[in-house]
Amino acid sequence: MKKLFLLLLVLTLFANDKDIIQAQILEKIIQNLSTNQKVVVWSDNREIIKEFNKKGNIATTQDCHLASIIILEDKKSLEKELCKKAVFVLDYALLSEIPHSFGSMFYKKGRPNIVIINSRIKEQNIKISKELEPYLEEKIW
Repeated sequence: MKKLFLLLLVLTLFANDKDIIQAQILEKIIQNLSTNQKVVVWSDNREIIKEFNKKGNIATTQDCHLASIIILEDKKSLEKELCKKAVFVLDYALLSEIPHSFGSMFYKKGRPNIVIINSRIKEQNIKISKELEPYLEEKIW
């Protein structure tokens, strides 16, 4: 029983660390984006919003209609009228499924990967800093 408890504790700590790391990477990405409006983030991943709120560097909202950038983990969370907003996805496959998504952060072989689609950021008038230029791709792989 003690071994099971210890295993669950370790898995919980690892899961929390993954959420923290993911939120830190997303924070850097968002801070290096510029849109025509104030950046306010909504996500269907509550842990990311919780981490953003802890630091206080990025404005968040509970109402997806008030957001300027949507961070999406599950396509089911996206309402049709929100497709006109800037969408950043947390699953590479969603880049193909959501044509209005401009980028993705996903894990492959245990490592975080970032992809930003050049044509989509141009369409949405999103500007990126030089720090994000290495992650630009012309098309989805």
